[in-house]
Amino acid sequence: MVEHHSEAESGAASGANRASYLTLAESGVLAERVARAWQHLEDCDLCARYCHVDRRQSIRGAVCRTGERAVVHSSGPHHGEENPLRGSRGSGTIFFSWCNLRCVYCQNWDINQKGHGRECEPDELAAMMLALQAQGCHNINFVSPSHVVAQIIAAVAIAARDGLVLPLVYNTGGYDSLEALRLLDGIIDIYMPDMKYGDTKKAHRYSHVRNYVEMNHIAVKEMHRQVGDLVLDDHGIAQRGLLVRHLVLPENVADTNRVLEFLATQISPHTYLNLMDQYHPCYRADENPPLDRTIRSSEYSQALRWAQELGLDRLDQRHSRF
Repeated sequence: MVEHHSEAESGAASGANRASYLTLAESGVLAERVARAWQHLEDCDLCARYCHVDRRQSIRGAVCRTGERAVVHSSGPHHGEENPLRGSRGSGTIFFSWCNLRCVYCQNWDINQKGHGRECEPDELAAMMLALQAQGCHNINFVSPSHVVAQIIAAVAIAARDGLVLPLVYNTGGYDSLEALRLLDGIIDIYMPDMKYGDTKKAHRYSHVRNYVEMNHIAVKEMHRQVGDLVLDDHGIAQRGLLVRHLVLPENVADTNRVLEFLATQISPHTYLNLMDQYHPCYRADENPPLDRTIRSSEYSQALRWAQELGLDRLDQRHSRF
């Protein structure tokens, strides 16, 4: 158990910035969510694949290739996230192996496509969270969590009992089910989804998923309903809210204009948006032109103009190369 908290941790545990899951833990609701989440895992609808596999018994038929135990690639303070997450002491990331997407240009393909990592019980995940808190991280950042929602909820219940107070970040590819998000309501403080595409046919071609845009829109609306626009503390550190990532792709493969229009008109013009320009060909991108090249400065500049014309006024351009 952590015996003392940093200034940031103390702030997260008190007043308006108190991490959401602590109230659920105290009321007994969090324990109920754990039981419900395990039940969902037995006929799995915990991502937008809706494979309905009993993952407590077998991974046969599960695209995520993950059973009852989450597979973790690594954990540690991450200083490369957005400024409101990384702050001065880093975001406490836990990288889960495997993924419910199959992006041909995956930049973490060794983790997401090959599944490198080790299986962990919920108490081991909880211990990772507490270790990251003890190292002074500003938050706990679950990376690629969509297929391990039940395991995360079980681990949070243990960690909350043992002294975890940091905000929780759900760092997702954006292909999440409403069933999973409703289980996470009141547990997750900061949702950070990708919005990868504005066209479902392209999502199917390049990420091998069906109905991505429709499911992504439903998920992001639900995330925003739960937590609202991103709220920062006096030090600029995220405490609660929605933070969206969108990666600009060559020749507007991602239909960036459609993604931005959805955010501006159906979510909020004050959505905190990281409009990313760092695309580089990885994995099988060379087999899928125009994804076999980096983006041009003119392509990124056009994306910025679209965002500005739509009135999106919280743009994170920290990654910009141009």
